[in-house]
Amino acid sequence: MLVMHAPPLCIKALVLYGILSSLSPRIVFHRLTPAIKLLNPHYRRNSCRTIAMAAPEVHSSGESLPEHAAGKWYSVPDLRLRDHRFTVPLDYRDPGTSLKISIFAREVVAVGKEDQSLPYLLFLQGGPGFESPRPTEGSGWILKACEEFRVILMDQRGTGLSTPLTTSSMLQFKSARDLADYLKHFRADSIVNDAEFIRVQLVPGSGPWTVLGQSYGGFCAITYLSFAPQGLKQVLLTGGIPPIGDGCTADTVYGACFEQVAHQNEKYYKRYPQDIEVVCEVVNYLAESEGGGVPLPSGGILTPRGLQLLGLSGLGSSGGFERLHYLFERVWDPVIVPGAPKKISFYFLNAFDNWLGFDSNPLYALIHESIYCQGASSRWSAQRLRAKYENKFDAIKAAGEGRPVLFTGEMMYPWMFDEIHALKPFKDAAHLLAEKEDWPALYDKAALNNNKVPVAAAIYFEDIYVNFNLVMQTVSEIAGIRTWITNEYMHSGLRDAGGQVFDHLMGLLNGKRPLF
Repeated sequence: MLVMHAPPLCIKALVLYGILSSLSPRIVFHRLTPAIKLLNPHYRRNSCRTIAMAAPEVHSSGESLPEHAAGKWYSVPDLRLRDHRFTVPLDYRDPGTSLKISIFAREVVAVGKEDQSLPYLLFLQGGPGFESPRPTEGSGWILKACEEFRVILMDQRGTGLSTPLTTSSMLQFKSARDLADYLKHFRADSIVNDAEFIRVQLVPGSGPWTVLGQSYGGFCAITYLSFAPQGLKQVLLTGGIPPIGDGCTADTVYGACFEQVAHQNEKYYKRYPQDIEVVCEVVNYLAESEGGGVPLPSGGILTPRGLQLLGLSGLGSSGGFERLHYLFERVWDPVIVPGAPKKISFYFLNAFDNWLGFDSNPLYALIHESIYCQGASSRWSAQRLRAKYENKFDAIKAAGEGRPVLFTGEMMYPWMFDEIHALKPFKDAAHLLAEKEDWPALYDKAALNNNKVPVAAAIYFEDIYVNFNLVMQTVSEIAGIRTWITNEYMHSGLRDAGGQVFDHLMGLLNGKRPLF
């Protein structure tokens, strides 16, 4: 294993100094795994400078933890599952002295296949900042994948059971600067390093595995292709191909997405024209309320611009239009007592809080714009770009004129950290991240141009989260990629028709589907 995974130059150095036999395989892995080196240009220039004896594995809590601990098998209908926990460096640039965090991964196989020799498939969840699925039964893409694979559901760092960054756990940081410095380690480069750490530990012979990336998980898979392709057997992408230009591409992304979101609004109001008046009435009510909004059960405030955030999931996923419409059906309390004032219902206010989900997944809001940054800051890109489209997206003006109020899409704004209660404590850290310029590279165009790993991608033509035109620009940079362009599914295609989507992509790679 050492010889397979250490750079040859480092192996030679270790032998020369007579310490190869004195280091355990796990210690050498920490120092020499290719992913750690490949994702850091400094190490690529001189990959032997940081050889050192390993420090004990100590979690950020101060507790010593094993590098890998596996649980016992347990069951849900049609599936067998086993939990794994790995101790990894917070900062792969300096794994010897870095704090350690825990990464959780769930192994999933079909019933009766626990001991069979199966190829491995790693699933990378969308986000950023969301945990992997929790299977309750064999269904969807997981059941289909388990016909052939041993599936690994990894909670990306900071989510689920992977040293989770929650609205309560992040309060442990003593300053916004400390939190921002910690959060900079939670992007795709670190996620890929975690994946490589797990692959070497789990896959027999440390062989390559298949990766399935959904949405942001696809962004991570492109980072994987850029810097650690030796770990990949094949890659499947569903609604997740990022722009890969230098600097910060967020402006380009939001410029395209505002147009697509406006189009989705038009479709929504064509389906539910009665909602034009309803939404205008709600916006006028909020604007005329004391303080420009009404209190939410969570402790935040619902304002006209906050109301527009309902488009985040309402406009871009299957069934979203219907859920949005039915939500507005119950926006008002009935007037039971004559003369009682009209009020927005608790049902609606509580549903709004739950709709956004920032209380359970705050990492999504904190690092969202940074996923587009390479060597440049985002400077609150969505907020700046929105100014160009304010004519269309000014909710109060639209409601006053009786025009359709447009909902927004996947855009994070600085004022959210004032109005959404769960995000308020992290406002200063969010501003620091928005101004950070020295973000490391996430993609390598040269590597992608020379890609040898089989890649198949489902591209959703009307995707409001991942713009079609920007996707096709990146597709042109990835050698050998096979694409399936469809408007049959929205961004949630893997969730809505997982078995069919997975089967179609595998067919592109194994020759069962025509390429053209």
